Amino acid sequence: MELRRDVFQAIADPTRRMIITLVALQAMTPTAIAGNFDSSRQTISKHIQILTECEILKQEQNGREIYYHINAIKMKEIADFIEPFRQLWDDRFNKLETIMKKYKSNK
Repeated sequence: MELRRDVFQAIADPTRRMIITLVALQAMTPTAIAGNFDSSRQTISKHIQILTECEILKQEQNGREIYYHINAIKMKEIADFIEPFRQLWDDRFNKLETIMKKYKSNK
């Protein structure tokens, strides 16, 4: 049975977000990823496993090494889901800014 994790729970963890940031710059081996953290390699491997299960990271075998890289399609799905909320908050902040400017000019 394949365990499917929620992508938003996966990216809620700061360590996993940092892994995504690292791998977004270049494909990396698990050892190279773990070298950027004070945590044990096993802990980082668990984070990588979760990101892989959510399809945020993809594995690529190159000889004896496994490299992880960003799954751009999945990242776009996440961004597409978040975009309407970003627009909603931008609109709200713009309205608030307009109200504050009117308030200051009336003083």
